[in-house]
Amino acid sequence: MPSMTLKVLLPFEVFADERGVARIVVETAQGSFGLLPQRLDCVAALVPGILSFETASKGEVFLALDEGVLVKTGPDVLISARRALRGDDLSRLRDTVEQEFLTLDAQEEALRTVMNRLESGFMRRFASMRDRRS
Repeated sequence: MPSMTLKVLLPFEVFADERGVARIVVETAQGSFGLLPQRLDCVAALVPGILSFETASKGEVFLALDEGVLVKTGPDVLISARRALRGDDLSRLRDTVEQEFLTLDAQEEALRTVMNRLESGFMRRFASMRDRRS
């Protein structure tokens, strides 16, 4: 029976390297997305959510993933994400996604807003100083 190889990469480590994967389900902005070994090659943007995959030896396994990207090339599936957690309890993993990944994204967005305001204020002051010199 055909199978896939799943590799989950984080910024500083290989989080998972699984062989003999029969199926994978990930979450995208458009909803859940399933992969079987015969599926055509594809690329998908992932949102924070739960990834599940199944192997003959481990059964169904769940991972909480932060946003990232999935690339399927032949039997190889490569996922690059910012953060990931492994767990047996699906409801606990879902809570982790909602509390940690989505909350941090909101904090990062607030930080970006503050940085944009600082940058635009700096640029206005710099432009007014240049205008005074003319």
